[in-house]
Amino acid sequence: MSADMPADQRADMSADMSADMSAESRSGFRAALQAARRQTALPGADTVLDHLLRGGWREQLPALLREAGGMEMVDADSGRRALPDAALFGASGVALARSLRAVPVRLDGDPDRLRLAMADPWDDVTLRRAAQAMGRRVPAIAATQAQLDGWLGSTPSAASEGSAAVGAVATGAVMPEGPVVAFVDQALRRAYEVGASDIHFECDRHGVTVRLRRDGVLMPHERMEGARQAEEAISRIKVLAQLDITERRLPQDGRFRIALGGGELDLRVSIIPSVFGEDAVLRLLDKAQLRDPADQVSLDLLGFDAAGAAMIRELAGLPHGMLLVTGPTGSGKTTTVYAALSEVNNGIEKIITIEDPVEYELAGVLQVPVNERKGLTFAKGLRSILRHDPDRILVGEIRDAETAEIAVQSALTGHQVLTTVHANSVFDVTGRFKHFDLDMFGFMAALNGVIVQRLVRCLCPHCVADRPATPREQQWVVEMGLPRPETMPRPIGCERCGGTGYKGRRVIAEVHTIDDGFRDLVTTGAPVSALREHVYRKGVRTLSQLGADMVSRRESSAEEIKRVVGW
Repeated sequence: MSADMPADQRADMSADMSADMSAESRSGFRAALQAARRQTALPGADTVLDHLLRGGWREQLPALLREAGGMEMVDADSGRRALPDAALFGASGVALARSLRAVPVRLDGDPDRLRLAMADPWDDVTLRRAAQAMGRRVPAIAATQAQLDGWLGSTPSAASEGSAAVGAVATGAVMPEGPVVAFVDQALRRAYEVGASDIHFECDRHGVTVRLRRDGVLMPHERMEGARQAEEAISRIKVLAQLDITERRLPQDGRFRIALGGGELDLRVSIIPSVFGEDAVLRLLDKAQLRDPADQVSLDLLGFDAAGAAMIRELAGLPHGMLLVTGPTGSGKTTTVYAALSEVNNGIEKIITIEDPVEYELAGVLQVPVNERKGLTFAKGLRSILRHDPDRILVGEIRDAETAEIAVQSALTGHQVLTTVHANSVFDVTGRFKHFDLDMFGFMAALNGVIVQRLVRCLCPHCVADRPATPREQQWVVEMGLPRPETMPRPIGCERCGGTGYKGRRVIAEVHTIDDGFRDLVTTGAPVSALREHVYRKGVRTLSQLGADMVSRRESSAEEIKRVVGW
């Protein structure tokens, strides 16, 4: 039905068509409409209108939509005269339009004929979100994907057919190839190139600063001026992670996947409100790191000394019991567990992991991702894993008493459990599990060993220099059983290390095997001093001693050891 036809003639024709439609035709159309809506809800699907146009309803579609669906449509002719105005969505602009698959349009450019062109105009949730962003409810109309793409400027062919691009109407909107998108994409690429673990988008009164966490410390990357640009940068991240762009008062968590460096990179997103809007932190998770068996990470590759690596292999190879890896956030606990698991993965045992999220892919291992939104918690997943006939189980982290109880019972009933827990020392581990209100006799019976570790930055060998040692540093080194030093290595910074003076990190770890003497002390409630004397009397070297060794070998600096371990 042509838009050039007089309005009264179009109305008469529609009335005639509606009169001719049978009840059977309307019933069949409603069924097709419901099926089209279900298909549209799938990721990457076409719009409802696209599905209906392909379903043989083309001739009577405008009348059928009005009669059976109570909806208007943007046909091919009127679509060219529908002027988009994503500025009505506020600062989020095109970012919100792309997320909702909905574009505010003015038919024939008439301010009084404002409509919301949508992929699914019957979707109440999307209508409410759009109304919240616009501050009012606007009548919806059905549009094709080509029309939406044309208005959003993402399909050159569609835009060239006469549809006005959103960027021409919405001042400051986030264009698909605009400066804000380029700013975010550049940060992602740079973080991947330098091997950063996290990307921090920090908003202030005048703009947004990006910092990358590399080798455990933050380093500046780039800045974009403008409070509006800062808000749009966060909106861009929300769109990528499929988060609610209109929600700015509550924290949000999500994740997305992008193609970088010839492979796929998973990113975990955390959005949190601040006094200047919102800040975002993106955690980079390169699952492909352990995909190739030839590149499997090992304890030696992580930097464990020969004695420590041999002890960990012995503990990881035991047929049952629990091996705990502990340390603060970012100390490489998960990587150590993966390394230990990879070395015992001989193909003759069933190995199952439950993680949040799955950080690396392991060949021949069943890996289960936690999904708390759907009810799959560590505890619930662990119960199911036990019915799946495992030999070895990796629990990503023990966070609560229920998970701790099931993990201990699994270790006591013939399974080997490798897991991590946030604690600073072997003594804090026992206190943490007491806090879970567990039976300490059962826990200690299950526990085979504890690895207490930290990650320490290594000095760049191309620019390391010396400085005089301070009296306090000399005292510390002597207390660690080493000769009194006159100088200390210090970082300088060069092109090869990015001006930081450090290049790469290695692990230092205390590896504790749990014997009956330690079990007796814990179960009888002995003081920490007694536990400490028992543990270190067996010859286990402390983190501070290991750090002093690194300094004496000019592998790291005293400042770095103090920052990570303390003296």
